[in-house]
Amino acid sequence: MNSILLGYDGGVMSGAGIFIQDDLKLSDVQLEVLMGIMNLYSLVGAAVAGRTSDWVGRRYTIVIAAVFFFVGAILMGLAPNYAFLMVGRFVAGVGMGYALMIAPVYTAELSPASYRGFLTSFPEVFINTGVLLGYVSNYALSNLRLSLGWRVMLGIGAIPSVLLALGILVMPESPRWLVMQGRLGEAKRVLYKTSDSREEAELRLADIKEAAGIPPECNDEIVQVTRRSHGEGVWRELFLHPTPTVRHILLAGVGIHFFQQASGVDAAVLYSPKIFERAGIESKSHKLLATIAVGFSKTIFILISTFLLDRVGRRPLLLSSVAGMIVSLATLATCLTIIDQTNKNLRWAVGLSIASVLSFVGSFSSGLGPIAWVYSSEIFPLRLRAQGTSMGVAMNRVMSGVVTMTFLSLEKAITIGGAFFLYMGIAIVSWLFFYTLFPETQGRTLEEMQVLFGTFFRWRTTMRELEKNKRVNGDGEGKDNSKSDGGSQVQFLGVNKS
Repeated sequence: MNSILLGYDGGVMSGAGIFIQDDLKLSDVQLEVLMGIMNLYSLVGAAVAGRTSDWVGRRYTIVIAAVFFFVGAILMGLAPNYAFLMVGRFVAGVGMGYALMIAPVYTAELSPASYRGFLTSFPEVFINTGVLLGYVSNYALSNLRLSLGWRVMLGIGAIPSVLLALGILVMPESPRWLVMQGRLGEAKRVLYKTSDSREEAELRLADIKEAAGIPPECNDEIVQVTRRSHGEGVWRELFLHPTPTVRHILLAGVGIHFFQQASGVDAAVLYSPKIFERAGIESKSHKLLATIAVGFSKTIFILISTFLLDRVGRRPLLLSSVAGMIVSLATLATCLTIIDQTNKNLRWAVGLSIASVLSFVGSFSSGLGPIAWVYSSEIFPLRLRAQGTSMGVAMNRVMSGVVTMTFLSLEKAITIGGAFFLYMGIAIVSWLFFYTLFPETQGRTLEEMQVLFGTFFRWRTTMRELEKNKRVNGDGEGKDNSKSDGGSQVQFLGVNKS
């Protein structure tokens, strides 16, 4: 429900923007600011979500996000003018920041390793479902009176906010957060319910206890935790005195969010009616109908990737996804440039442009879309996880805001074809970045995988040594790993030669 709200706003604004611009007589600059500013507003929520989640827990942080969403939707639905609408966007944007930061963290900390990719990618599944619902809402409500239609489209978002707040209260709290609060008994009961076996639950609990500084032999219901994670010293550890491991993790966790949005996917989602218009579709209803196809493409491909994440792995899906995006962007940019340079009605170019948009968003949803959230939420050590993930969310929202708030201006400056050629170039750089710096994390525990980071471009050597070490030990536990301070620095010590 949390993710449906996020997706619904993106989908509904793509069509509602057309009616808002006509009703409130907005310029293109005002429109693109309205479309993208919510992403920058979300930085407020993302900035405080990490500490909030450490204070009150993951569940109640999601409730806070739902309250912001509800108030924001009501304000937007009742907005009499542009300024009031911007206030509603601000309130909803704060909720977006909270939700984007905490949802993947909560899911990763609750999930067993065997299903972590599947479950952590679920927010992206429901974001795409929300986008599709937004597109359908645009088409279904497009015949209402101009001043009423877009307000109903935006105000409907208040309903799922209530369901989200009520639903999350029946969910269990994160076992990792419970341990950090000294509530060992509660954490153990949650792990028994959410692990594949009792043995796995005990192993997960042992990892979390070690990260929290609790002695392995301690099994009390309530324990005193001396090293508590309320954000003290975390930012210093992330930026002022990071270990090589933390630097590598930070580069990967923030970098994947930068490239996820810099490749222009939100431009395709939010401005798909305008893209189709430039491709040659003139009817308003036909443009809105074509956007529904975009929503279907995103939803179908995200469902496929969800079932492949824990079978195929992160790297193969990520690299093939970005490769598909590069081809799709090249085709779309070429077709739009040809259409822009001729006065003829080139049906093949129009059809290929539409197919390229569908292929672009489908390729994105098959890998880069969900993996950005899965990867960034699972690689940060426990002590740094909330704040580290919030940094990724902040980068994600900044780049989304930059892309959506500049697309119309970029189109006028370098043509719409030139804009997509630019996004293609960024996607090529992202493929090289992922290929060289991203180790595979499939099936590893959240604490164990830290051994893969810290060697940057030489992670493949570390991976081979780790696998060799496991074979020598024969227990699959990687015994030659050392962890310190909640897993913030885990270094591979080499192979046991005995």
